[in-house]
Amino acid sequence: MASAAWCCACGVGIISMLVIYGILQERIMSIPYGHDYFTVSVFLVLCNRVAAIVFAMIMIYIKGEPFRNIAPLWKYIAISFSNVAASTCQYDALKFVSFPVQMLGKSFKMMPVMCWGMAISRKRYPPSDWLVALVVTLGVSEFLISGSISSYRNESSSFIGLLYLVAFVAFDGFTSTFQEKLFEDHKTSKYNQMLYINLGSAVVAVGSMLITGSYRVAWSFCCSHPAVLQDAFYLSVAAVSAQWFIYTQVKDFGALVLAATMNVRQLVSVLMSYWMFEHAISSLQALSLLCVFLAVFYKGAFSLLKSEEHEALLSRQSVQSDFPFQK
Repeated sequence: MASAAWCCACGVGIISMLVIYGILQERIMSIPYGHDYFTVSVFLVLCNRVAAIVFAMIMIYIKGEPFRNIAPLWKYIAISFSNVAASTCQYDALKFVSFPVQMLGKSFKMMPVMCWGMAISRKRYPPSDWLVALVVTLGVSEFLISGSISSYRNESSSFIGLLYLVAFVAFDGFTSTFQEKLFEDHKTSKYNQMLYINLGSAVVAVGSMLITGSYRVAWSFCCSHPAVLQDAFYLSVAAVSAQWFIYTQVKDFGALVLAATMNVRQLVSVLMSYWMFEHAISSLQALSLLCVFLAVFYKGAFSLLKSEEHEALLSRQSVQSDFPFQK
């Protein structure tokens, strides 16, 4: 009972923190401060990375892990570039499309992630995985063409937002696949990986702002509208808090429980966005949304069932090994 309650507490923590994170994303990038819109997405990336660095250093110190890099630095740097690119595209997309579209774009990345997995790690996926990915891809495509998808900020430039989402899917698919390979090849701890990837990402973000001169724009906006600093602070706190709950749930209850939690989070985030920001939705879009989430929930339930069957089989084999003459 206590274990179930702790699992639910972690789930509530993940969902609530990421819902707050999503709402703040949309507020900062889509709603004006006075009459001005915030434009420097990479500044938000930098804020998030700094908060994550502090969190990772605290956790490494508490757990007594080494602070030195476990994997070669160039691998962390490669992930850092793709990580910053993915996050920047994610924020920039909200200038042109609504948050529910951005959220569905994250579901859309299933097929690109599988393609990256085949290319980088030589993975093979069963037909059921490809079928789920196809249903999700078709559902997201139908959602995009059957109703309004623009943000409040730009009513007529949603195509640009979709290009940003395509770039996000490509970069994020590479990031997650390469991170997984880093765990497998170098046995890095999650906090060591978190520290060095975010350090690299912070350097890349600072470099980008210096090269483009966008740091001046960010500084000027923050001086004129200090409320954006408060929102950026809460955004970073929500992101780091969600990371702690995520790592805790994975450690105590496994990745499949986390996958189910993230599926619920996607649904709650989309519904909250429609409620708080009053986005228009057509009946076909609602049907597409239902198809996408049914496919995603099916994938989670099927994976969980397979995991339980595998554990049961291992348990029976263990019993037979301990009592070989038992009939």
